[in-house]
Amino acid sequence: MTTTRTRRTVQVLAATIALGVGVTAAPQTALAASAAPDPVWQQRASATYDAMQDHLYTGAAGHGLYRENTDTTVGNPYSFLWEYREATQAALDLQGMDAVGPAWANAAVARVDGFERYHAVRPGGRAGYESYLPAPIGTGGDVYYDDNAVVGLSLVSQYQATSDPGYLDRARGAFDIAVRGWNPDTTLTCPGGSDWIDRPDNTTRAANVTGLSAQLAAHLYEETGESSYLRWSTKLYSWNNRCLKESAGLYRNSIADDGTVDPTLWTYNSGAMIGTATILFRTTEDPKYLQQASNAARASLRYWTAENRLQQQPAVFNAFYFKDLLLLDSVQHDPAYRAALEQYATVTWRDNRDAATGLFHFQPSGGGDPAWDRPAATLDQAAMVQLFAVLGWSSDRFGEVA
Repeated sequence: MTTTRTRRTVQVLAATIALGVGVTAAPQTALAASAAPDPVWQQRASATYDAMQDHLYTGAAGHGLYRENTDTTVGNPYSFLWEYREATQAALDLQGMDAVGPAWANAAVARVDGFERYHAVRPGGRAGYESYLPAPIGTGGDVYYDDNAVVGLSLVSQYQATSDPGYLDRARGAFDIAVRGWNPDTTLTCPGGSDWIDRPDNTTRAANVTGLSAQLAAHLYEETGESSYLRWSTKLYSWNNRCLKESAGLYRNSIADDGTVDPTLWTYNSGAMIGTATILFRTTEDPKYLQQASNAARASLRYWTAENRLQQQPAVFNAFYFKDLLLLDSVQHDPAYRAALEQYATVTWRDNRDAATGLFHFQPSGGGDPAWDRPAATLDQAAMVQLFAVLGWSSDRFGEVA
């Protein structure tokens, strides 16, 4: 057990005791009894990762990177940062599986170190993780603030696993990039919020980057105790609730500078806000955050599990969502969270997996029924590894979801 893990367990117990929540309370208000890791899901996580490595990993000759999908005849030779980040998080989540996790420790280190291949400093000293590999490997790309926020979350995950302060320093650096996206223009409709992309012609402030940056800031406050991270986390969290919240647990995609709102709902926007509120509760012991997190979780789960909506969402977005539900479960147990994840994972394993290759196939959206003629994508494969891996965790580790 790492020092970080021990400290977090103490924090959660202290918070629940402070609220008068005892370990004998009803399941909806208590910490769950620890459940042993499930070897079936551990085996499925391992097999799905192995298939990703066999078919999508470029190996040492390819700089330890990934392809975007299995079609090597078109497109870039390597994946975008987003795909690489999800493959990295897959290794990190495998590392979290009890008993068998240490087998992936070296892979986790290598993948996390590979983030730096996407990092560049532009003229004037403006640094960032770029959407595509900069020279000499690639031609570079834009700095998307949501990409940088999730890189930061992976760095927090690796810090939690190792207690190596170097990873925490790098997570702080990723947040410094992501928080540049905060829009200071007070003349806009609903001022504030995070820009989507680091470019002068950006006109979109988005729920994803705002919520994910809030979640990263909450983690950094928890790990460092620095009040600036708490201020940023609550500021970002509040803006999403004020400007893009449709109803409990559901957030519209974005707002343009002209005030036009994109009403599209995504599971990962629900998840980021649930995760942020959970961490804010854990660090501040303010019961309003736990109430907001549980209200958002219950309401969003009702919405997403109705009318087959969950199955139509991109698998990668569902990975964010379900892991944030498990994070909440670590402080306020509700068996519905894991049950919904297991149902989704079981159906997807049955319906979307090619048993001959071990690869998952979805519609071009990244969700829905299998499109067997569509090349298997790193983004989809990595998402399924993550989901199967956390189902293979013992429940007392759910508080380490990053």
